[in-house]
Amino acid sequence: MVFHIEYPRTIPERRPPGHQPAAPRFSLRWKQPVGLLISDYFALQGQDLTWDEQADFFARLESSFGTGGPDAFERMRFTDEAGAQNAVLVAYWLDGTRHGRWERTSPFMDWFRDDARLSGERGVWRETLHVPYDRHETIYSTPNYPIGLARTPGSERVAITINGYFGAMRDRIPLSAIDSLDSPFAAMPARGIPASLGRRVKVASPLNMVSIRSGQYWEGAGNEQTADYLDNLQPKLMRGMSHLATHPDETGTLTLRVMTNLNPDGSPRSETSVHGYFLSMTLLEEWSKRHETHLDIYRHAIAMNRLHKEKREVFTWHEVFALLPGTFSEYANCHPSTGLLPWFAAA
Repeated sequence: MVFHIEYPRTIPERRPPGHQPAAPRFSLRWKQPVGLLISDYFALQGQDLTWDEQADFFARLESSFGTGGPDAFERMRFTDEAGAQNAVLVAYWLDGTRHGRWERTSPFMDWFRDDARLSGERGVWRETLHVPYDRHETIYSTPNYPIGLARTPGSERVAITINGYFGAMRDRIPLSAIDSLDSPFAAMPARGIPASLGRRVKVASPLNMVSIRSGQYWEGAGNEQTADYLDNLQPKLMRGMSHLATHPDETGTLTLRVMTNLNPDGSPRSETSVHGYFLSMTLLEEWSKRHETHLDIYRHAIAMNRLHKEKREVFTWHEVFALLPGTFSEYANCHPSTGLLPWFAAA
């Protein structure tokens, strides 16, 4: 038995009548009830970050995980639109009380909130996402590789049929059966340039903002499938991400990060993660359904799945949160384009 939540539908699902997916897909379940899911992103930011600086940041954070720490975590790195490098650790908790106690007693959080973080050439930031179980969904191309929430204990991937059609992402969110998950914003808010350098700025974001972390893993794939991914699928993926990032009014994109997953020694893995925030699920769905940059990704992935079937060696996945209001982000001495800083009222 695995835990899951379903509601009697008052809102019609998007699945076409009689739909059967062309390729198998899997979604995450747990063996025990899970009430709250927490994904906490921590980062060090600066121009020309050395590996020693990144390693010290990761070590400081990870050493604080001894009591009350996360159920799983991963390290990543990316260069943002301002040219700054960001060393990122994302941590997952399945227990809100344990997360809260860790935050209150963690020596890392004392360091993070010290005024010493407000000077110098480095910034730090944190984005804390917490959602009830019924506001999330996941999908994986294979059940074999644990990543993201799938690294947490008691989790397993189960076969699903709510995939392979436009609108399936929404249908997989249990709450979508009774809630339209609309944004309270009729249009994108005005983008600002906050005075953030040398300051600690806190941001609270709106109801039903969407967080998506998607991933691509080709470690150990054979030459043929690796070449196809690097030469064909990855360029299509990057074109799609570029369109999202450069057309916020059309797509609802607030920020988008293309990150490289890291080994413990800082070397890059054959794995990337794209993490983005979107104001509206509806706008994101319109891009995925109608825009050629997403259709190129979709068609190629489907073609490769049909060609290789269960022998497909390039693994793809995502996890989605439809967030409650007040999702909390904190930026210390960060440049004004960082994350959610440009979009929402800050104090």
